[in-house]
Amino acid sequence: MKLYAVITGDIINFTQLSPQNRYALIEEYESLLKSWIKKSSDAEIYRGDSYQIIFEDIQEALTKSIQLLCWFKLHSDHTQQINLGTRISIGIGEVSYRGKNVLSSDGEAFHLSGRNFDQLRNGEYLAIKTNNEEKNKAIDVILNFINRIIKEWTLAQAEVIFLLLENKTQQQIADILSLSQPSINSRLKLANWKDIELAIKYISDLVQKK
Repeated sequence: MKLYAVITGDIINFTQLSPQNRYALIEEYESLLKSWIKKSSDAEIYRGDSYQIIFEDIQEALTKSIQLLCWFKLHSDHTQQINLGTRISIGIGEVSYRGKNVLSSDGEAFHLSGRNFDQLRNGEYLAIKTNNEEKNKAIDVILNFINRIIKEWTLAQAEVIFLLLENKTQQQIADILSLSQPSINSRLKLANWKDIELAIKYISDLVQKK
């Protein structure tokens, strides 16, 4: 049984942006999503503030979700005090068929992602659902911990984590941000990144375990 990960998400406080800034944001994050996948049709935006992506690699889907949480935080409009964010629901399961794009495709992974998205609670940034309730219980415990940590990330921490997940080394990140490598390491420690990284790996292994 081949498993897929379908991400369904929307943007927090999107409508507070000016029409011009909304348009610019859509163009930029659409370009980001499509840069992550092989087939352009596997990532689509709808209603402007909502998006859906499909991944064949479960751990990559989890990693990219963390990157999206960082990316939207970094694209907040601080001059207008508009704090952007995103809510993400990942459905992990089979796919019945692939349509002309991700939005016209169907299957278990899509159903799990969409239904779980509709049930997201306040302050819940990342949710994951499989067809195995015992696994879901374990995942929910871990995600409760992850969501609490992500909520506390500063812009500086989110910036470093985003770049790290772009496969940049700490030294490369330091060079990009004109900082020292120890400063980058300090930001990662304060963000509890090692714990998040281990949690992502554990969830990925768990959902694929037979």
